[in-house]
Amino acid sequence: QMQLVESGGGLAQPGGSLRLSCAASGFTLDDYSIGWFRQAPGKGLESVSCIGRSDGDMYYAPFVKGRFTISRDNAKNTVYLQMNRLEPEDTARYSCAAGSSCSGSFRSRGQGTQVTVSS
Repeated sequence: QMQLVESGGGLAQPGGSLRLSCAASGFTLDDYSIGWFRQAPGKGLESVSCIGRSDGDMYYAPFVKGRFTISRDNAKNTVYLQMNRLEPEDTARYSCAAGSSCSGSFRSRGQGTQVTVSS
């Protein structure tokens, strides 16, 4: 059974950093494109970043470009999201999901990890 588990969230100050992890079990993460998503209270789910399956291309939403970096460690079957220069607007629950491509649909989204940016 495909399962993704997120971790690494917490409380950070504006301008601070956090690194989120998305660990896969039941499948080889390298066989899929992995996307990060977030949902703030009262708002819809939005795409944050994605790393491609075959070419490893990386995609970022305009509001995180230059601040966030996505990467994968195939040996650990884990994808990371390094978040720098955090802003209060980044406060949300972050989750990851697997798909056949970054432009397609995703599945097996995890429960997520909460990120709160506040002074």
